[in-house]
Amino acid sequence: MEWVIAIGLFLIGLVLIVKGGDIFVDAATWLAERTGIPKLIIGATVVSVATTLPEMLVSFFAAEAGKVDMATGNAIGSVTANTGLILGIALICMPSVINRREYWLKSLLMLLAAGVLVLFAFSGSIGAVPNVILIVIFIVFLADNIFQAKTAMMEKENTIYKLSAYQKSTKAVRNAKRVTVRTAEVLYVENVLPTDKKQRRREMFVNVLKFIGGAVFLAVGSRLLVDNGSKLALFIGVPERIIAVTIIAVGTSLPELVTTLTAIKKKQSALSAGNIIGANIIDLSLILPISSLISGKALPVSAQFASVDMPVCLLIALIALIPMLITKKFSRWQGVVMVVLYVVYLIITTIVIG
Repeated sequence: MEWVIAIGLFLIGLVLIVKGGDIFVDAATWLAERTGIPKLIIGATVVSVATTLPEMLVSFFAAEAGKVDMATGNAIGSVTANTGLILGIALICMPSVINRREYWLKSLLMLLAAGVLVLFAFSGSIGAVPNVILIVIFIVFLADNIFQAKTAMMEKENTIYKLSAYQKSTKAVRNAKRVTVRTAEVLYVENVLPTDKKQRRREMFVNVLKFIGGAVFLAVGSRLLVDNGSKLALFIGVPERIIAVTIIAVGTSLPELVTTLTAIKKKQSALSAGNIIGANIIDLSLILPISSLISGKALPVSAQFASVDMPVCLLIALIALIPMLITKKFSRWQGVVMVVLYVVYLIITTIVIG
């Protein structure tokens, strides 16, 4: 009977994480869009941080409880799932041409973070030196996004200023709502910013509530996932690492999957790819150092983690990013190879090693 309760609570945790992530992302995206930040930057910062909260909270709670294998396995397993499964599906459904200038630094930071973990994993633990390097990578990632966001906002302000000057100098156009020039800036003025103060206050209130409610759902769901994931591992008789890199990793990656499927439906490839790359950088460069800090010591690394989990994570990332940087596009064949590799990895992890 106890294992039935554990499964039930585990599933409730997953539902709370998915729903909480969905609500949280909606609120965070709404707030970000009010600043006029481009979709790539929204995807790589606000949405990425929001959708990585499940991984963060699960790894933090696991580290706090001394479940090191679960903390590291969830973080790296989520990156592998994000790239191999979710980005792979996105590329199969929606191959796209990209602006290399927007992607090259983020791609290199993600590969560098994965490379650092592969290198130091063979030492048996992730200690102070790799943690410092990873934190620096995260700071560079954050600084780059802030710089890009400020640049984009300045460009938008200049465009809107020029548009305003044009309106004043043209007798035929007295009201911005009647401008027929279909530019993003005009749509921004007409449709994005509500003119009614009550409507703006109401929207702000609703989205703040969604932001807080989503965060609460994520926290409660993550706690249920960690506690009952450990119980399931004990009942089934498999290591916590396998539960972490499979069920929990895929479960905590569901917000990224939901975001990606929505982006595919709306044909927003930049939002999808930006979200996944940004989420992976955060998973690799922030979660493990903070988990190490919470546990109060270097995170021990198992032989399977060093020889299987991290190399596969790096390999899938290389397949996703290097051809994209060279050809300036995401291709369908990359998605097929990535999904196949991820399935093979799951089989090896759960059947051969497990």
